[in-house]
Amino acid sequence: MEIPAINLKAIVLVHWLLTIWSCIVPWLPNSFIWSNFTVLAIGVWAIAQRDSVDAIIMLLIGMLLTIITDIINFSLYYDLSVHNDTFRFSAGMAILSLLLKPASCFFIYQMYRERGGEYNINFGLPTVSRDRDSYESIDRQDSSLPPTDSTGPRAY
Repeated sequence: MEIPAINLKAIVLVHWLLTIWSCIVPWLPNSFIWSNFTVLAIGVWAIAQRDSVDAIIMLLIGMLLTIITDIINFSLYYDLSVHNDTFRFSAGMAILSLLLKPASCFFIYQMYRERGGEYNINFGLPTVSRDRDSYESIDRQDSSLPPTDSTGPRAY
């Protein structure tokens, strides 16, 4: 089954619109607004530089982090006593944005792979590589070493 091609512009536009609508009523803290609009700014950077692996991986990591912070913000600041229609619309758009983020992360990860990203993400920690190209067998004789004369005396 082939994965449908989703344009990065569409992902950024949908999340921008949902974030704008979720901010109609000021029920969420500034951290929600700053985190989501910062991630959308990184999305604009990823759109502008189509071949940048750094931009797309930062967008992916930012989206994953905003999933966590959005859940925390909703659990702390959602008010059940407010029955205003505008509040319910604003909260609904924020929740819809949160529900769409995992799918957006999946498509962004596919774009990361298309741009040349690898499966593993290097955080600068030493790792063991499974690259067998530089492996040299100890059974093979190296022809660049001079042959040794075994008839002469050995120095120990």
